[in-house]
Parts: sequence; structure tokens; C-alpha cells
Amino acid sequence: MPAARPRLLYVTDLAYQARGRRYCDEDVHLTSRLRERFDLALCHPLDAAALMDGFDAVVVRNSGPVLGYQHAYDAFRARALATGARVYNPLTGKADMAGKQYLLDLTAAGFPVIPTVDRAEDLPLLPPAERYVVKPKLGADSLGLRIVPAGRLGALAGDVLVQPCVDFAYEVSFYFVDDDFQYALYAPDPARRWELRPYRATAADLEFARRFIDWNDLGYGIQRVDACRAPHGGLLLVELEDLNPYLSLDALPEEAVDAFVAAFTASLSRFAQETLSTA
Repeated sequence: MPAARPRLLYVTDLAYQARGRRYCDEDVHLTSRLRERFDLALCHPLDAAALMDGFDAVVVRNSGPVLGYQHAYDAFRARALATGARVYNPLTGKADMAGKQYLLDLTAAGFPVIPTVDRAEDLPLLPPAERYVVKPKLGADSLGLRIVPAGRLGALAGDVLVQPCVDFAYEVSFYFVDDDFQYALYAPDPARRWELRPYRATAADLEFARRFIDWNDLGYGIQRVDACRAPHGGLLLVELEDLNPYLSLDALPEEAVDAFVAAFTASLSRFAQETLSTA
């Protein structure tokens, strides 16, 4: 008899409206390719906890910021951990998957990250700046982000992070499947974050990005390392997205998309096969 095809529950919100991006197009394309290797069903994130038991793996993709359905996401995580469900990306992520605490941890550990504090008494530890970025610890997709003049920092309240407003040259993102680098994209115009072009990463760029991939130690999954080119010429981490990073595949040439899909499919096959081999 032919070997059983792995069964995937692919979690996505096809109706989610993202600024400057069409999440639905990306997931329609990816699922059309994944069906060649998997038995696959799509569901909304609100339905994932109720449906997940019938599948070998649950793939969380463009499901939107969890702030919009926090209770449902918490229930999904709790059920997955309680039942041992296989979730891709694995729920052990230490970066955006767990909130923004990692920016504080990485700052304290001396990583090349935009300096970040969360207490008024630590504000003197930040480099002096005319403006500061203030964002919620549980924020996502720039929700709740504000630019605050230096003279108004003392009036801050709530569970927020504070960073100096960096006058960067451009933003660049590095995309990984498991531990393997796939491609990089950058926004030449800082005012147009999602007008992306292919970026030829240098050895130093990849060394920078891999430090954060190694630190997160996921084993499986898609991760996006977002960075900015600081005035001193080096890169600083802006965000390490390890929950459901948008991939901007529409900014890539066809051969690069095919290479990414091949790497993603191979990773998912290995991930799902671990479930089948222990069933």
C-alpha cells in the first residue's frame, strides 16, 4: 500500500487586511503547492483549537496579530501543549511568539539590537535621542506604536517598551527555514517599509542574522530577522518574528520562490514524519 500522506491543518486568516500586503495571496499560493505532498485543510485561527486533533501537524501561517483573538490563541496554545500536538512553528519560540521581552533580554546580553528598556528608571541607559519609539510589550504589526519627543518620556504609563528612534538608512529582512538561510529583502526607502527588493546578503550580514536564529533554537520553522542599517554602518535587530512571519514572496523572482517552497516542503515533511513515525 502507498505510504500515508501527512495531514496538515493550515491556519490562516484569508480576510486579514494588512497595510501594504496581501496575506491571502501568499497563503493561497503556498497551499496550492503544498497539496502536492500533503493532505491539507485550511482553517481560521479561531477554529484551530477545535479542529487540530485530526491532523499530523498544525501549520500557523498568515493568521494575523494574535492581539485580535488573544483568548482563542491562548486556548489553542494550551490545548496544543496539553495534547502534545505538533505545531509549526514550534511553540518554544522565545521571540515575538512570546511577546517583546526578548528585546530587553537581548539588550541586557549585549546583542546588536536597538537598545530597549521598559522601566522609567532605566531610561538613562538609552542613548540620547530627540525622539523615542514607544510600543506595547504585546504589540504586533505596529499596533500601538508611537513616536514620542524626548521631553515627554516621563509621562509614559502602562506595559510598554522604549527605544531611541534610530535614523537608519534602510530596513532589511533575512528569511530562514529551520536553520537555513533562504533569501533577504530590503526596503530602500525607509518611508515605504513594504516596497521590498531582493537584497544580496554579505557574509557579515548572515553572521549577524544567524546569531538570533541560533539564540532562538527552534529546530523547525520559518523565521524572519528584521534589522535596520544604523548610522554607524552596522545592523541592529528590529524584530525576530518566529510566530507567523509574512514572507513577501511576491517581491522575489520565480526561481527564488520555487527554492523557498522546496525548502519549506522538505522541512514540513521531516516535521510531520516525526509524528507519523511515533504514532
